[in-house]
Amino acid sequence: MHVLIAGAGPVGLTAALALARRGCEVTVLEAGDDLAAESRASTFHPPTLEMLDALGVGADLLARGLVAPTFAYRDRREGLIAELDLSVLAEDTPYPYRVQCEQSKLCVILLAHLARHPAARVHFGWPVDSVRQADGGVVAVAEDGREVAGDWLIAADGASSAVRRALELPFDGITYPERFLVASTDEDLPVLLGPLAYVNYVFDPVEWSVLLRTPDHWRVLLPTPEDTPDAHELGRLDGRLRAIADPGRPWRVAHASLYRVHQRVAATFRQGRVLLAGDAAHVNNPLGGLGMNSGIHDAVAYAQVLASGRPAPDGGELDRAVTAVADERRRIALTYVQEVSDQNYRRMRATDPQLRSAHLASLRALAEDPAAARAYLLRSSMIASLRLDAGQPVARA
Repeated sequence: MHVLIAGAGPVGLTAALALARRGCEVTVLEAGDDLAAESRASTFHPPTLEMLDALGVGADLLARGLVAPTFAYRDRREGLIAELDLSVLAEDTPYPYRVQCEQSKLCVILLAHLARHPAARVHFGWPVDSVRQADGGVVAVAEDGREVAGDWLIAADGASSAVRRALELPFDGITYPERFLVASTDEDLPVLLGPLAYVNYVFDPVEWSVLLRTPDHWRVLLPTPEDTPDAHELGRLDGRLRAIADPGRPWRVAHASLYRVHQRVAATFRQGRVLLAGDAAHVNNPLGGLGMNSGIHDAVAYAQVLASGRPAPDGGELDRAVTAVADERRRIALTYVQEVSDQNYRRMRATDPQLRSAHLASLRALAEDPAAARAYLLRSSMIASLRLDAGQPVARA
């Protein structure tokens, strides 16, 4: 079986490696001239770590990342509200922690492992512009007319997916009123603010924030008005950062970017021999770190079902299995990823004093109750989205 993959990001390369390890021929078609250096996503949840370990890249990721055994909820006025310890998941996963590492580092690891498989090819400078389906297969067509044929195509070419547009699939949802501004800094935030977890969600009715540690930087995420010039927002960034912590001088900012945030899901994740994965299929706000992780879960699920066997002459059993997996991944995107990430966003920016007070009180109670914390963490860590038996001890090899 020959599978084409549009996009050499973390989702596309995970799909490629998962298929190659199962003996499939794989061709990855990437529009860029090299791997993207941009790294919006940086959090890897326990089930994703399990999947990457099964693909043989878990140790490499751990060597480059930071193990985050806890994450914290804070209030801008009150300080620490609750710190949740993922060790309560020790009976549910061999990885009772998050790993903080830029997605670009994972892509480098995946590409190196993929190079060990002779039947796997990666073509850079190959933007998929459209697809053509016929005779039980699919053809990817580049902007300049180049073509590559395969049995299936996984579209992992991002939120503005050319494949999804070529298939004319609706991508319904909403765009949030705020843009998100992310600044990377080498300031020592624990010195400025006191002890911090590697992941901190900071509540505030006016200007909430997220403080994330990666191997290279601290990253600060701030909500930003939708209709102001980018230059204006970047110009007032230092003042906003000094309102979080003032070192008595301008913050050292290595990089800053603004982007709009959407909650959208494609009308279907499968059309013929094409499967949508990751941001090509679903996008959500980054609060909770669900987007890249759910995309990797898409990739692994598709690889497992495609490599499970060849279609019957009537297009039978495998065809039905692929549809079932695509439908399940869409169900998870709608009922889990979208719901949890949107709930995170609305709680971060809640302005009603009573609602805010009640939510902060519930988080304090959660941190003091291991059973309740475990139930909460099974959901926030994405274990519950994948296992019907979530809450049962995981089988150890």
